[in-house]
Amino acid sequence: MTAVALTPSGPFSLAASMRFLEGFTPANYQGTADWVLRLAFPADDGHSTVAVAVRQEETAEGAAGRVRAEFTTYPDESGGSGEADGSGSGEIGRPDGPGPGPGEAVRAQLARILSLDVDGSGFPELAADPVVAGLMADYPGLRPVCFHSPYEAAAWAIIGHRIRMTQAAAIKARLAERHGRRVQVEGRTLYAFPTPPALLAITRAPGLTEVKIERLHALAEAADAGELDAARLRSMPVDDALAALRDLPGIGPFSAELILIRGAGHPDVFPRHEPRLHAAMAEAYDLDETASGDIRRLAGIADRWRLYRSWVALLLRARAAEIGRHPSSPRRRAGPPPVRGPALHR
Repeated sequence: MTAVALTPSGPFSLAASMRFLEGFTPANYQGTADWVLRLAFPADDGHSTVAVAVRQEETAEGAAGRVRAEFTTYPDESGGSGEADGSGSGEIGRPDGPGPGPGEAVRAQLARILSLDVDGSGFPELAADPVVAGLMADYPGLRPVCFHSPYEAAAWAIIGHRIRMTQAAAIKARLAERHGRRVQVEGRTLYAFPTPPALLAITRAPGLTEVKIERLHALAEAADAGELDAARLRSMPVDDALAALRDLPGIGPFSAELILIRGAGHPDVFPRHEPRLHAAMAEAYDLDETASGDIRRLAGIADRWRLYRSWVALLLRARAAEIGRHPSSPRRRAGPPPVRGPALHR
């Protein structure tokens, strides 16, 4: 087992992240009373699986405590399935040639998942916008919690095409249970989504059409070829990155934005193909009924959020989703205080 630490720059609450995940259908996440974030996912290398437990230290009020993670990396097995028994735990050796070792690579991936790879020290300055100030008050410390990788975000987009989110989540979970790696993370059994090689080996699966399986195979090949590398996508001009993603079979404009924003973790993209967000913006800014369809006008408003447009968009969606679930109840805060420091050593 390997331990790494992440120091947030700007506001961050792991508890808020966990509360968000509990309501995020694709994550299929169930929280625990100890407020330890337990995750299992394919590593960015495409050929191993990571099991991780994440905690946040408690600090003086108003400061974001350091985030500590303990993880184990498991190399892929033939077929990509089976239970992890702890053999091969910790770092699996440094790769040949230049580049970060496995420990640093996992640390970077986890930072991206939690949006801790972004300097958030300038985010509070957006509170000059009263709407954003209200969102920050309602969801203190909440940053986007991303899919584990662009690969997994793209797989979700293909699985979920033209079916209900709950149905898609069940299919995704079943794929993880049958074809992904089973791991134990601090007393809980988790199933990671299949790695690209394991996904390529699937020829049929309940709930997936032949077309979707073909598209998932093409996606796995693209991931193996490096076309879904998060750093690569984020280094490209936004329009170029979106165009490259739309070249993947089954990926349209909405899905391309999802992959770039919530898969690669790009912090500063305004979604132009998300009607629910646009409606939430129009309501939040008290615009007329036609404003939700005026993308240019909405994009102009979003320019006020520069450097963090993806973050504000997420907060707007979080508020809209909460209002949808509890239309007559007052807004809830984003979660309890971070776990106390001593929990880091349990």
